[in-house]
Order: sequence, then C-alpha cells, then structure tokens
Amino acid sequence: QVQLVESGGGLVQAGGSLRLSCAASGSIFSINAMGWYRQSPGKQRELVALITSGGSTNYADSVKGRFTISRDNAKNTVYLQMNSLKPEDTAVYYCNVNGWPEFGTRWSDYWGQGTQVTVSS
Repeated sequence: QVQLVESGGGLVQAGGSLRLSCAASGSIFSINAMGWYRQSPGKQRELVALITSGGSTNYADSVKGRFTISRDNAKNTVYLQMNSLKPEDTAVYYCNVNGWPEFGTRWSDYWGQGTQVTVSS
C-alpha cells in the first residue's frame, strides 16, 4: 500500500501565499515524477506543476512565475509554493506520484486525498 498525505491548504487573501506538502509512504520502491493537479467545481482536473526525478519542472501557463514545485527525494515529499495567489486559483489541489511499488511490475499513479485552497478577493 502506498499513501500520500497532503497538508498546507487553507484560506488566504488575494496576493497571499501558501505552501502545500505531500509525503509518500508505504510500500513504494522508487518514485519517478511528482506533481500537483487541481480541480474546481464544474471543471476538469488540470495539471498545475510537475517535477521529474531529475528535477526538470513543467508548469501550467496560468501559474508560471507565481508557483514553484520542488521535491525532497530523501523524504519522498513534493512541495508547491504558491505566491501571488488569485481567486481563480481556488480549487481542491491533489498530489500525484508516479512510483514503482515494492514487488510491483510496472509504474503506477497514486493520488492524495486533496486539500482545499480558497483565495478570497
């Protein structure tokens, strides 16, 4: 079993900052890419930011220059630093990890439970 535990969401005023964390634990042998997605009511889940095992990053155009993704491989943890938040950033944010489970036979995707981020105007 692989578990992803997210933290750091909350309510913040426009222009403020939040930092999300997601720690992977359990029977995971290796981790490839780690990322953050978000979903707001009535919309599809969308990629916010992605970081590969080598440290390469990719961002949605809407968050470039405001959000920074990073990871601590020793802790199997991925972070999302969100600055200059806007009301349109309001959503449930989900952590995603692409990992190889112990005794597994292929790379698999794992999801966190989601954390609410609300930005007030």
